Amino acid sequence: MTITKIRVVAFGMIAEKIKTNLLELEYMQDTEVLLGYLYQQYPDLQHTKFSIAINKKMAVGKTAIPVGAEVALLPPFSGG
Repeated sequence: MTITKIRVVAFGMIAEKIKTNLLELEYMQDTEVLLGYLYQQYPDLQHTKFSIAINKKMAVGKTAIPVGAEVALLPPFSGG
């Protein structure tokens, strides 16, 4: 059996806006495609700042998403 999905885990206000903390989506090749999908399904996200991490590594710009990856949607956070 081939894994053709990605897990999207949302935190904080991002989870509140999409009304869940876990999405299982069909494979999307990169963050640009994923963002397009998320903005279409959850228009509120277009006006929300958040970061994306793929398999626990921060993604910058258009980043490839490996098949079976875990993608995290992270709200802004401040360090101390």
